[in-house]
Amino acid sequence: MQKYKPTESELEILQILWSEGDCNVKQINDILNQKREVGYTTTLKTMQIMFDKGLLSREKDKRTHIYKAELQKEDTENMMISKLMNSVFEGSAVKLVMRALGSQKTSTEELEKIKSLINEIEKENNNQ
Repeated sequence: MQKYKPTESELEILQILWSEGDCNVKQINDILNQKREVGYTTTLKTMQIMFDKGLLSREKDKRTHIYKAELQKEDTENMMISKLMNSVFEGSAVKLVMRALGSQKTSTEELEKIKSLINEIEKENNNQ
C-alpha cells in the first residue's frame, strides 16, 4: 500500500516519467510546458517534494539529477480508482462505469475492449 497519494501535479510528473522513462528536471519541465506554462523552480520544488515522499528516486549524473518514478503506473491507477469509487460512487463499480461511459463519447474501439474485458470476467466467474 502506498504511503502517499500523489497530488494532481505529482500525477502529471509521474505520467511523464512512466511514458518517457527516467528524466531530469529540465526534461520534465519542457514537457509540462507543452501543455501549460510551468516555471522551472516550481517543477524542481514539486519533484524534490516527491523525492522526500518516496514517490521518486534520483541518481546524480554529472551535474544533474536523473529522476525515476518509484510508483508503478498500474498500482497507482488501482489505488486512485479505488479511492474514487469508494469516495464518490459509494463503492459501486457499476455507478463508476456508467458515469464514465455516459459522460463522454466512447469510441467503437474502446467499446470493443470493454466488451472483451466483460467476457473475460464472466468466464473467470463461471470457472469458479
